[in-house]
Amino acid sequence: MVVCFIGHRKISVDESFKERLANLIKELIAEKNFDTFLFGSRSQFDELCLETVSELKNDYPHIRRIYVRAAYPYIDDNYEKYLLSFYDETYIPDKIAKAGKAAYVERNEYMIDKADCCIFYYNENYLPPLKPATKKRIFSYQPKSGTKIAYDYAVSKKKEILNLF
Repeated sequence: MVVCFIGHRKISVDESFKERLANLIKELIAEKNFDTFLFGSRSQFDELCLETVSELKNDYPHIRRIYVRAAYPYIDDNYEKYLLSFYDETYIPDKIAKAGKAAYVERNEYMIDKADCCIFYYNENYLPPLKPATKKRIFSYQPKSGTKIAYDYAVSKKKEILNLF
């Protein structure tokens, strides 16, 4: 069984949140036979989840931590060795390697498609910082939250969603 983690870049958590996350993941492993954990990158939530799953790997050595890359389709041996010091496996799906600016959205959708359960840190009131006007872009604009895009996708796919926000 597969879990993916997706959340905002910046999060605000305390020790009780970390304990709740650890207990949830432990329950998924021990009681529901989840053994594969998919991670993206670029968020404090991903880092916290990786840290938590890595600590639990001491008690559950059979679990796998997989980094699904959204960039760098080809990596050298040194970078792969570095990544494998944190993860058990890393790869970039073919369709993501050619996704361009949409790579992170495509990667999140890929992870959601592969997952039996999606653990989110999603605040529905969060908005990314406003992008100011520039010489090339005469208007400022409000970018979309990648986490919101992923959350909406998971809902549309009827995935089991656990939102820890």
